[in-house]
Amino acid sequence: MRKEILGVLCSGRGTDLQSIIDAIGRGEVDAEISIVLTDKPDAYALERAKKAGIKAVCVNRKEYSDRESFEKVLVQELRAAGVTLVVLAGFMRILTPYFVRSFPGHIMNIHPALLPSFPGAHAHRDVLAYGVKVSGCTVHFVDEGTDSGPIILQRAVPVLDDDTEETLGARVLEQEHIIYPQAIQLFCEGRLQVEGRHVRILPAKD
Repeated sequence: MRKEILGVLCSGRGTDLQSIIDAIGRGEVDAEISIVLTDKPDAYALERAKKAGIKAVCVNRKEYSDRESFEKVLVQELRAAGVTLVVLAGFMRILTPYFVRSFPGHIMNIHPALLPSFPGAHAHRDVLAYGVKVSGCTVHFVDEGTDSGPIILQRAVPVLDDDTEETLGARVLEQEHIIYPQAIQLFCEGRLQVEGRHVRILPAKD
């Protein structure tokens, strides 16, 4: 089995990145992270990568006049690092069709709600405002829409009457750290078969 080479894109603390680093270290994900990219120079994900001995690069969005010129640098960095799966881990940028078409079928994202409900950047706020009783997280392949790609794995959590965005977010994040490495490992094992909007998880090979 060919080992997948991951390129992880982050914008903030990098806790999902850390969960993937830890899962690789435990032998639960048969992949290696060759590069971590951030769009913000103060993203703590850079420090997490450096501590793990992973190449860490900031491509500061503010230094580019438009999204495509910014994304061209991201694509160059990922290709130079030999990346075979792009992993979005709290990357707070909507990617253009140019980026998505550069890695077709090889970009994953995790979203802190049960898609297709509550897409976008303020999922926890929207969940609480709507009054639903269950939320969770979704790992999906990235297409040219916003949080609209085929769903790989989901995990639900209860929404409590006294929840805030912070308490709900913490509960959801615990589940993100479980299912994101699982989804990546399924990809590494060649067990994800995309059929239109559906992702079929194939049986493990003997």
